[in-house]
Amino acid sequence: MTSRANSGGRDLHLDLRPVVRPGARGVRELLITALRDAVRSGRLAVGTVLPPARSLAADLGLARNTVAEAYAELVAEGWLASRQGSGTWVADGGRPAPAVQPRGAPGTPRHNLLPGSPDVSAFPRSQWLASARRALTSAPNAALRLGDSRGRPELREALAEYLGRARGVRTSAESIMICAGTRHSVELLAKTFGPARPIAVEVDSLFLFREAIASLGGATVPIGIDELGARVSDLVGLDTPAALITAAHQYPHGVPLDPSRRTAVLDWARCTGGYVIEDDYDGEFRYDRQPVGALQGLGPDRVIYLGSLSKTLSPALRMGWIVLPAEMLDAVVTATGGEQFYVNAIDQLTMADFITSGQYDRHIRRMRAGYRRRRETLVAALSDFDVGISGVPAGLHLLLTLPDGAEQTVLRRAGEAGVAVAGLARLRHPLAAPDAPQRDGIVVNFGTPADHEFAAALGGLCDVLRDGGLAR
Repeated sequence: MTSRANSGGRDLHLDLRPVVRPGARGVRELLITALRDAVRSGRLAVGTVLPPARSLAADLGLARNTVAEAYAELVAEGWLASRQGSGTWVADGGRPAPAVQPRGAPGTPRHNLLPGSPDVSAFPRSQWLASARRALTSAPNAALRLGDSRGRPELREALAEYLGRARGVRTSAESIMICAGTRHSVELLAKTFGPARPIAVEVDSLFLFREAIASLGGATVPIGIDELGARVSDLVGLDTPAALITAAHQYPHGVPLDPSRRTAVLDWARCTGGYVIEDDYDGEFRYDRQPVGALQGLGPDRVIYLGSLSKTLSPALRMGWIVLPAEMLDAVVTATGGEQFYVNAIDQLTMADFITSGQYDRHIRRMRAGYRRRRETLVAALSDFDVGISGVPAGLHLLLTLPDGAEQTVLRRAGEAGVAVAGLARLRHPLAAPDAPQRDGIVVNFGTPADHEFAAALGGLCDVLRDGGLAR
C-alpha cells in the first residue's frame, strides 16, 4: 500500500506495496524498514516530527498498535526519539551527520570581495517582514494568480513615484515592467530587438550581459571608455539598434557619463532611431555629492531604463524593472510570453509596501553612510601601495589599476590567500581592438563583507598586494 499520511498538518509518504495483505507481524516489519530507510537516506531529516501513531495507522489502514510497536522498536534502536507530550521525531543518532564544508575549503574564499553583492547581513529583515504582513493582509485574491505580464500594479505605481523622486526618471506605472533582475531585463530586450544587428556595449563591462545576449543568438559590439565615460562617438557608423551604457557609475571604471556625452548619445538615438539602454548601476550610491539623475529623464522616448534590488537589498530577491518608452512596450510584453512568470507576486507586493512605507529610502540612506565609510577606509589603506584608483566616490567597488604585468600575479596570490577579487581582463570585450590601451587591474567590492568582517578582509587584501611586491 502507498499512503501520504496526514495528521496535524503533517504529511508522511510511505510505500508498503511489496506486501500484499500480510499478517500483522509482516506489516510491522515492513513499516520499520520503510521508516529506517527514509531516515538513513536523509529523506526524513534529523528533528523531523512524525505523525502520531493513531493518525498514521488510520491513513495506512493499519492497527494503531502496529504503528506504535514500530515506533517503539525504532526508538529502542536509536533511529527515533520520543517524549510524552512531545511526540516522536527523528533522532540525531539515526544516520551520519551531513558533511559540512570546512571554512576555507576550495571554492569558499576566506574574504569575499567579488562584485555582485551588497552587505546582505544588513538586510532589513524585520522591516521586510512587516511589509510582507501588511501586503498579504490587504492583498486581493487576484494577486495570487498569474496576472499582468508587466507585474503587480501596486509595485509599478510605487516604483513610478520612487524613481521619479529619487532618480529623476520620467514614467508612469503603465510603462514599467517587473523582471527577475537586470540580466533578465537584458534578455527580454535582446529578444525584442532580435539577433539581426549587434547591440553596442562598453568595451569593459559585465560579461553576464554579453553572455545573455549571445545565449539568444545575438551579438554585441564594443565602444570605448575613457575618463569621461563611454565614448559615444564610437556609435557613429555602427549598425546597432541600441547601446547599453552605465551612465551613473560605469562598471568597472567607476566614472559617470560626462554631461556632453549624455547629450551626444541622446542625439545619436534620435538621429538613428536607436535606443539607449541605461543600466542604472550603483545609481543610488554617490558619496561626494547628490547622486546624478538618470539619463532617462533627459530622453524618456529614446532611453530604456534598467534597475534592480541586487545592490540595494539583495541579489537573492531576483527583482528588477524596465522603464520603457511607449512605442517599445507592446513588443517587450510580447517577448515575456504574455504573463508574469518571473517574479512572485508576494515579493512584489512586499516591495511595494517597503517603498510606500518609506523603509526603502531609510535603508538606502543608512547603507550609503556605511559604504562611504568603508570606501574611505579602503582608499586610506591603499595609499601605502603602488596602485591607482579609478573613478569617482560612488558605488560598492573600486577599480585598482596595477603596474603592467601585475594583474595575474595579484590574482594568483589572492587565490592562494583566499581573497576573492575580480580581474579587469575578464571584463574586456573579446572584440576589443588589440592595440587599444588596456591597463592591468583588479575590481574590489568593499560592499560585500559584513561590518564585522570588513577589517579582516581589508587586511587580507593588503597582504596580497604586499606579497605581490606592490608596497611603496
